Amino acid sequence: MDQILLLGCHCIADVKDCMQKVQPLKYAEETCYNGTLILKAFSSGLEIRSCNWTINSPEINIACLSSSIFVSSDAMSFDYCALQGYNLILYSDFSPYDVMEDSDDDNCSASAVNNSSPISDKDTHDVTTGLLLNIDENAEELEKLAFLSSFVIETVRTGGSVLLPIGRLGIVLQLFEIISSCLESSNLKHTPVAYLLYFSCLLFVCCQLPGPCVFPIFFISSVAEELLAFSNIIPEWLCKQCQEKLYSGEPLFAHVDLVKDKKLHLFSAVHSDKLVRIWQEPCIIFCSHWSLLLGPAVHFLRHWCGDQNSLLVREKEVNADIALLPFKPMAMKILQCSFLSRIKSQKVQPLLRKLQPKIVLFPGSLRQHFGFPNSIAFLEYSENETVFIPSLRPGSEFDVVMDLALQFNWTTLEQDNINIARLKGEISVEHGKHRLVSEQVVASCSRLMLHWGLVNSQSLVEVLQKMGMNASVEQSTGRSATSESKCIIQVHEPNRALIEVTATSTVISSADEKLASLIFEAVCSSLNAI
Repeated sequence: MDQILLLGCHCIADVKDCMQKVQPLKYAEETCYNGTLILKAFSSGLEIRSCNWTINSPEINIACLSSSIFVSSDAMSFDYCALQGYNLILYSDFSPYDVMEDSDDDNCSASAVNNSSPISDKDTHDVTTGLLLNIDENAEELEKLAFLSSFVIETVRTGGSVLLPIGRLGIVLQLFEIISSCLESSNLKHTPVAYLLYFSCLLFVCCQLPGPCVFPIFFISSVAEELLAFSNIIPEWLCKQCQEKLYSGEPLFAHVDLVKDKKLHLFSAVHSDKLVRIWQEPCIIFCSHWSLLLGPAVHFLRHWCGDQNSLLVREKEVNADIALLPFKPMAMKILQCSFLSRIKSQKVQPLLRKLQPKIVLFPGSLRQHFGFPNSIAFLEYSENETVFIPSLRPGSEFDVVMDLALQFNWTTLEQDNINIARLKGEISVEHGKHRLVSEQVVASCSRLMLHWGLVNSQSLVEVLQKMGMNASVEQSTGRSATSESKCIIQVHEPNRALIEVTATSTVISSADEKLASLIFEAVCSSLNAI
């Protein structure tokens, strides 16, 4: 793509136009795409506003299961009951190190379940629910946060500063509350001295402040204020305890009072004038970005990497060798932590028993580490690979409008004891269902067309030329053992566009939206449609 098209993709008008096409949804709210797919979002429990998706179509029902937590301290709990009864589950909730940590437990769990004696459905339901909603998980996470907070308090007590580039909002909100409570109960105060603070090309000169003061907590991010306001926008995203606080008039999270009492300071950037005026060390800083490759974290690491009293708290997912390479030699202390961010492997079997899908799509690299119920079919998938799903319904169902239903003239096939009727109408797809409607209804209502067939490149070029476009076939490759046939069509005038045609898809690329629409009409004219 040339420079003009590349620059056009980043203009403000295009961004605003794109955002207007975003459709916000509430939990469990339906939305229909192209008349065919019904989509819903349900809480995953991982984070405030994080969700799993369900997709209903006339042919198959799919539940997309991402990283989830059954019991959360801040977000709405994992709504796994909403995923029951779906034919297929797309499972994508694991990473390799989790498997290695829990593989022994998984094997024991699988063998114990397979060899157990039969029990009643009610007992099975109670046992499964108890396994999934075990609050010990949440207690372990709170213990981790308490330990981390004690390490933070000990660091500032000895004169060091603390840097916490943590990306999960729920964890940050909990740490605000726990650390501030520990500071208050410890009654820690200090007298800051004069110093020079150098961040990259920014030089801050800070003077000595009179009298003892508490250790400040800074939250530095380009969206710091928006993130904290975001946590109070929609109560349905929050756990029941937070919702009860809302109804009683209490602040949902501790940061509201901390900001009001000036114990927590929010800044959009490190070069903020107000930050320069109130800067103190030692201090506690929450900032972006968790990768340590960009954002305020880079500036503070350069400032403190040589301070053996200071502390860096980093998430386990970050590759330390790569992330800390620009800051070596590192004298700064490093505390590596891992927060619960996915379903534990020993809960996979109980969850799938509860959901009872017919097919589960599971990451191929992890399949060997888990045991699954024999009643469920499992298909492995991997990146950049197409998986073919067997048909789960012997035939299609459709609704018949009343005026056509009244025209039925039934004939009985005595041999098979079946009633049949012949009628004339058209099949449409509306709100995820096939409908058989009369021709008059079809003509009077506007609806999206569904297209199928193969695009003939030469015929398409002729249609484009008739529409006043200068188009030509630039490249055409035949089918090989490793790739499918592909044809590239270039449109040179009135504006530039690129059409990539394969046996399964046609992609139109253009910075001119009107031109893209005309090309779309030309492509549709060469296909069959209903």
